[in-house]
Formats: sequence, structure tokens, C-alpha cells
Amino acid sequence: MPLVLTEDEVMLVDAARGFLAKSAPVSALRTLRDSGDTLRYTPSVWSEMAENGFIAPHVPEAEGGLGMGYAAAGLIAEQMGHTLAPTPFLSAAIAAELVVQAGSAELKADLLPKIIAGDLVTGFAFEEGLRHNPAGTAVTFKDGKISGTKKIVLDGVGAKLLIVVAATDNGPGLFLVDPSAAGVTVRPLDLIDSRNAAEIDFADAPATPLGDAGAAKAAIARTLDVARALLAAELLGIADEAFDRTVAYLKERVQFGRPIGSFQALQHRAARLYARLDLTRGAVLKALRALDEGDKAATMLCSLSKGAMSKLAYDVMVEATHMHGGIGVTDELDIGLFYKRVRVAGELFGDAHFHTDRIAIQAFGI
Repeated sequence: MPLVLTEDEVMLVDAARGFLAKSAPVSALRTLRDSGDTLRYTPSVWSEMAENGFIAPHVPEAEGGLGMGYAAAGLIAEQMGHTLAPTPFLSAAIAAELVVQAGSAELKADLLPKIIAGDLVTGFAFEEGLRHNPAGTAVTFKDGKISGTKKIVLDGVGAKLLIVVAATDNGPGLFLVDPSAAGVTVRPLDLIDSRNAAEIDFADAPATPLGDAGAAKAAIARTLDVARALLAAELLGIADEAFDRTVAYLKERVQFGRPIGSFQALQHRAARLYARLDLTRGAVLKALRALDEGDKAATMLCSLSKGAMSKLAYDVMVEATHMHGGIGVTDELDIGLFYKRVRVAGELFGDAHFHTDRIAIQAFGI
């Protein structure tokens, strides 16, 4: 399992970095936030991402995708972390994975090209509480109808399709719901990181099974692992960017007649973060490679990378805020935007505590 990038992956990183720096910089997120736009992304930028092959690049060639693998998707997610790019990238990756894993042949042929082209923004209606809990599902499917409430549906505002996890007599199932259908109420949520999210009520809303009911449980588990690995990659990009900005500030901020970066106490704090970032970078890439290679340890590695990056990214942001001094807590400084994104991304699909417990159970049975 190589933990270095291939030549093609280096080219992908360069292309994604250049595109995002130009078309989706941090200032774009700030503008969307201040505008009050509940969509929280720019459709024209999303279309450009599709043209560049940046949407769901992990979809196999046999299913009409680029077949670049999960590592490629993770590398794009990492670059998006550097600019806090406001796009439905994660939702598209999740939707594509669910369709690949559980969709019928007809639905794959219909939905995957639209997702990859950026034409079908899809919300994954999974969470039912404010904390990640994959074990229980109270939303139900019966007689072709779904009832219940889903919380924190990413990109649920403006979505053209919802993929809903609901309980059936035979266990969890995956269902397609039109958000404009009768019985569906979408309420925008104002998350602190300005991400597009919604709470959605279903009151006997018409729903169609995504595919074979027997494939749903495994498809959900696999997709959650993919989502966790991609979030870990995004968190790595956020932490890297915040760290680089902080080091640059330490070099330019002068106090007591010298740059504050010359003080040993701050040097040691920065050095410790640098070492942890370098170590955790390998864990993130290993999780993505494990998904690509079908490694039986992929599930644990995805939890390891998500849990470790949730904690590390938070620690980086605390230090970044402290080292910037008073301006570190002002809205005018972009560091605050990175901090808020870390707080939300760290909670999505399990925080550090959730994944520590999960690893303990998987590895040691405790």
C-alpha cells in the first residue's frame, strides 16, 4: 500500500488546487454567508467542477465514472479544505457511492451520469439526532410511504433528490424521495460553518426503494466509511491551511522588537503540531488506499483517520487562534471560518470520541 502520491495524483492535486484558489476561495464562502443565500454554493462553480472531472471521481469506469478511486476523491476533498470551498462535493460522493453499492442497474444508468455531471444535487437523509448514531433509525417506510424527521441533511436545501435511510420490517432500507413531493417539509439549518444543511420532515411522503433491500445495510456501512475518509481528508486540508497561515503570521508579527516566531515557546508549539500533521497525513491516505484496495481493515482505518483528524484539526485551530492573539477571535480574520468548519466537520459522521469507541470495539472487543 503506497503512501506516496502517483504522478497522476500529483497532477490532480495541482489541478484542483489551481481551480479552487481561483473559483472557490475562502472569500467566496464569506460572500455566500453574508448574502443570506440558503443554497450556500454557486451553481456555476459546481458545473465547472463537473467539467474538470472533480465530482465523484471514485465511481468505477464500468458504471460510467472516471474510476480514479477513493484516494483521488480524498485528494480533491483535501484541497477543498484549503479554501473551505462551498460546494455539495461530499453529498455527491455519498450519493454516488450509495447508488453504486445498492442501486438497481436501471437506477445506476439513470442517476450516476446526472450526479457526476453536477445536475442532480442529492441530500443524504441519515441522521435523526444532533449526534452521530448509526445504530438506530426511527424514520419508517411502510406501504410506499416514509414518515419521520431527519436532521442535518447536508445540501438538503435546493436538493433535487433525497436518499433516505428508513426502517422496514427487514431492517434498514434506502429510499428515493422527491423533496418537492407532498408530505416533505424542508427547513434550512443555520450551521455555524455556513454549510448548506436542512432538517426534513416526512409525513407519509411517497418513496421508491433505491434497489435490493438486502443490499441496503452493507451499502450504508460502506458509504459511511467513505464519507468519514473524505471528511478526514477535508479536515487535513483545513488544518494544513490554518497551520501555514499561522506560521506565516508568526514570522511577520513583531513584538518586543522581534518576530514572535523567534520565541522558543511558540516554536515548540508549532513544531508539535507539524509532527502530528505529518503523521496523521499518512493515516488519512492509508484509509483511502484501503478503500481502493478492498482491504479488510478499511473500516477501522476510516475510523482511525476521521477520529484522529477531528481531534488534531481542533487542536490546530485552538493553537492558531491563540497564536494570532486578539485578532484570532474576530470575524474579519479567516482563521475563524476555518475554526467553525472544523467544529462542524469534526462532528459529522462521528467525532473523535465516537471513533475511539468504535476502534476499541472492533480491535479489542471492549
